[in-house]
Amino acid sequence: MFTHLGLRLRIFLMFAAFAAALIAVVSVALYLGWRQSFAAPDGYITAGVFAGFGILGTSVAMWLLFDENVAKPILRLSSHLRTRAHSGANVDLTAEDAKYLGDLAPAAQAISHVLGQSTLTQAEAVAQATARLAAERDHLTALLTEIPVAMILVNPSHQIVLYDGQAAEVLNQIAPPRMGASITEYLSERELVGAHAKLVKTGQEVSCTLRGIQCEQEYDATLRPLGAGAGYMIVIDNAKALISPEASRPLTYDFALMERSVDHAHADMPLDEMSYVVFDTETTGLLPHKDDVVQLGAMRVLRGRIVEGESIDTLVDPKRPIPAASTKVHGISDSMVRGAPDFDSVTKRFHAFCTGSVIVAHNAPFDMAFLHRQSKESGLTFNHPILDTVLVSAVLFGASAKHTLDAICERLGITIPEHLRHTALGDARATAEVLCAMIPMLKAQGMNTFGEVIAETRKHGRLLQDLNTPA
Repeated sequence: MFTHLGLRLRIFLMFAAFAAALIAVVSVALYLGWRQSFAAPDGYITAGVFAGFGILGTSVAMWLLFDENVAKPILRLSSHLRTRAHSGANVDLTAEDAKYLGDLAPAAQAISHVLGQSTLTQAEAVAQATARLAAERDHLTALLTEIPVAMILVNPSHQIVLYDGQAAEVLNQIAPPRMGASITEYLSERELVGAHAKLVKTGQEVSCTLRGIQCEQEYDATLRPLGAGAGYMIVIDNAKALISPEASRPLTYDFALMERSVDHAHADMPLDEMSYVVFDTETTGLLPHKDDVVQLGAMRVLRGRIVEGESIDTLVDPKRPIPAASTKVHGISDSMVRGAPDFDSVTKRFHAFCTGSVIVAHNAPFDMAFLHRQSKESGLTFNHPILDTVLVSAVLFGASAKHTLDAICERLGITIPEHLRHTALGDARATAEVLCAMIPMLKAQGMNTFGEVIAETRKHGRLLQDLNTPA
């Protein structure tokens, strides 16, 4: 794979070989001159040393100039083209990006502009079709809202493919609802599997009583076959008595999951087929071993897209005063967290939300340190695979680029509304959009599986060490 490091290293080696060749030529010339003149070797040796250092110094200076004014601009140019081609970000090159590359930068900008226009035309057509589908979906949602039942569509592997707003509230009484999650993470497997076996045997709908996994909830339910299709529908008949009448009730679905087999985060899984939980925290300070979380925000990305409606956004009571300097950054005061859940209960809910997913964060060691400290107290283990967008940015744009969340969003054309900046859910949303833009870019560079990406990010681990080392 031709990486950013490979380009700069090859250029360095080219200049090193050039310097070595010149030094060798000068050394041979001096040696031959000495042999023919029969003079004392001291003067020739001194001349050779000075010539060698002079050639070496000149070569290093030339390499530094070439690296700064040619190699790095080429990398910026390739990153720009890759970003436009695979993430759709409409970001223009600046005059400083490639000022020593002659007409190459304007030519690349022209190609990028044409590509953007083509993408815009396609996007308009897709937007029109999407608007029609959205209107139909809204109409269907409105009709389903009037039906006093909760509906959950499940694939043959018992993974959730669709749920309506009523079902979301029912599931939420047990754990945060998640598309692609096994329904047995919410409902008792014994009753469900028994009813499903009867459904498969008879081909007729089956009435049953289903219990939550903690056996604290009990639901009157019907399992219905999907005609000739695979999977089945769970209809909870007493949903109206279980949910708030004021609740919003959108449909959440991804019918591609109907063909999905049971899987979990694994090194061999394709990037765009995986489940991710992107999260961020706001804290009382910058020391995970002594400070506490005051806000946690998280959202899911499934099959390369943000799942709207599947999120956590909660204040956390740290059980201690919040320093004024921290409040100035994130705007969260003591009065705002008074009465909020403690971090133990938030951690348990977040842990359930992350089941079967890769955890994603920007500068993950910082946020994960708070979770690991709390998990020891609550008996939980966060042994999920971790993906850090700082390191993914280094893989895509080179270690020398800026890797702050703001810099990456600007590079990818992602806007963070000012009122959401330095809020946990706002930064989690921005990081999720960054992840969705990066996945096709990673695939374009030949990194198709999670394991391949992790192998590349490990080459840049020093970035996180520097970022999290106190000054």
